[in-house]
Amino acid sequence: MTTLSNIGYAAMLEQFHPTEAVALAAYAEERGFSGVMAADHFQPWVPAQGQSSFVWNVLAAVGERTRGGFGPGVTTPTFRWHPAMVAQASATLAAMYPGRHWLGLGSGEALNEHIVGGYWPEVPERINRMFEAIDIITKLFTASLAGRDVRHNGQYYKMESTRLWTMPEAAPEIHVATAGPVTAKRAGKHADGLITVGAPLEKIESLFERFHAGAGEAGKDPATLKKVLQLHLSWADTDEAALANAMTEWPNGGMKFPKGDIRSPFELEQMAKLVRPEDFEGRMVISADPDVHRAQIQRFVDLGFDTIYLHNVGRNQREWIDEFSRSVLPALRW
Repeated sequence: MTTLSNIGYAAMLEQFHPTEAVALAAYAEERGFSGVMAADHFQPWVPAQGQSSFVWNVLAAVGERTRGGFGPGVTTPTFRWHPAMVAQASATLAAMYPGRHWLGLGSGEALNEHIVGGYWPEVPERINRMFEAIDIITKLFTASLAGRDVRHNGQYYKMESTRLWTMPEAAPEIHVATAGPVTAKRAGKHADGLITVGAPLEKIESLFERFHAGAGEAGKDPATLKKVLQLHLSWADTDEAALANAMTEWPNGGMKFPKGDIRSPFELEQMAKLVRPEDFEGRMVISADPDVHRAQIQRFVDLGFDTIYLHNVGRNQREWIDEFSRSVLPALRW
């Protein structure tokens, strides 16, 4: 039988007011989910989603209302934030909630990062910026735990001699979010874990291979590194309602093109008009049958993920949590 600590709740701050998102996270834990993931967005994907609250505030409230692990499924430590600020925010949460907080980092999307008005670079530079930021954050964690200052003078960032004065007993784990093999290999070298989203199994197997190769080159045991999945799905009482939820609430899940350079939810709204039901095939399970969802989740369990955070794209969160806690989570085999 599954240990339910392996199945977490993805709190969608793009869809729900922060007080509702926190309440739903607590409700999910009461029903057997454990752990919360929430993304650092400045804007929703499309206007119909309607929200985009400040992830660090919400995570602090999640820490108070739940007992499991939690973290930003992805925050970008490179454009809106200097890496030192992300390190301070993460260290503070880890000090407040020992052993529960982890830090998920990504290379960013224009939807959120362009708002500060800087140059928006191509993908390779965004990835290089992220790994330099990881270097700064790691150095800050390590030096601060040792009671000393550290400085940085790199290609993209400078940091004068300083330390984090509030630290947990152990630094938060750093997980890198990616769906690309090159970044996955670098993540194996420089991070403690990998976060990715639902994709064809052969693609994820390739990501794991690259992630493990990078860990091996850095002298790490790949078995000690975490593999985390965020899985989008659409469940409702009928197949028709599940499809309507996907088309209305999460049309970005059916967009088969990179979205990292799109700056406005209103641009994505126009693109969403081109999304058809068949575009979700192979990208997101849409069904009223809980067993169909269970079978899909089981495939990712068998692939070797340590933790899976589920996101039902509809507004029917409590009904979905109740149904899955009864019929899906207990039936999974790890």
